[in-house]
Amino acid sequence: MISNHEFQHYQENGYLIARGLFTPSEVQALIGHYMELRTQPHPGDLFGVDPNSSDPLKKYPRMLQMHRYDEVSLKALLDRRIEEYLTALMGIEPFAVQSMIYFKPPGARGQALHQDQYYLRVQPGTCIAAWVALDRCDEENGCLQVVPGSQEWPLLCTTKADTSLSFTDVTVPIPPGTDVRAMVMDPGDVLFFNGQVVHGSTPNRSTDRFRRSLILHYIGGEASQVAHFYHPALRFDGTVVELNLAQEGGQCGIWVDQEGVPVIEMSGAEGLALRTE
Repeated sequence: MISNHEFQHYQENGYLIARGLFTPSEVQALIGHYMELRTQPHPGDLFGVDPNSSDPLKKYPRMLQMHRYDEVSLKALLDRRIEEYLTALMGIEPFAVQSMIYFKPPGARGQALHQDQYYLRVQPGTCIAAWVALDRCDEENGCLQVVPGSQEWPLLCTTKADTSLSFTDVTVPIPPGTDVRAMVMDPGDVLFFNGQVVHGSTPNRSTDRFRRSLILHYIGGEASQVAHFYHPALRFDGTVVELNLAQEGGQCGIWVDQEGVPVIEMSGAEGLALRTE
């Protein structure tokens, strides 16, 4: 399914968009399913639904780990098309660890630049995301943005984010002039990206467009540990993989200037967080 050109692009940039991996009818079915599912409270949702709030994310909160109680989500998480891409990109059997649905209605904040590995703490190796666009995603409604090549970076030390623009309060600083690419996607496209890749999104500045996305996370079969929130890991046949709990914290990198060139210097330690986009 994956071409040599696609594989090379992923190796060089840390991400790959698989265009039209899900059909229009599948996308519409997923939208209908999740718009209905969100009306039912479930444990693990980050924000409680508050229809009277002025915050769009209170009216349409993201949902987490739906595959643990919802068969549609479990089927999507273990989709064979995604497995084929993951196996080709990672070169090893993938394990599934997380499902999320983001509604991102008009006016909703985005998420500041971050690395997924900051949350998952996979060892050895890292994680990989399969980010499924359910709506047209562009710069107006806050499409995902990635820093190509940052899969080669270590885990970066975090700083405070601007919570007027981001629903999370941490970010990673990057050098001025760093290439940050907008991932413009159509419904059914799937963005695969390495867990070290710096990525985030801007607010949805449209007046009438959602930016719904189904976000799935996986780890490589060589992994022996992952953070607590991501247990149990699943093989693609649905069986459970026993893994150890990840250690909290660890060394992180900061950008410094050496003879006019920005380089990463390892310093300090990061704490362990539990959830990511």
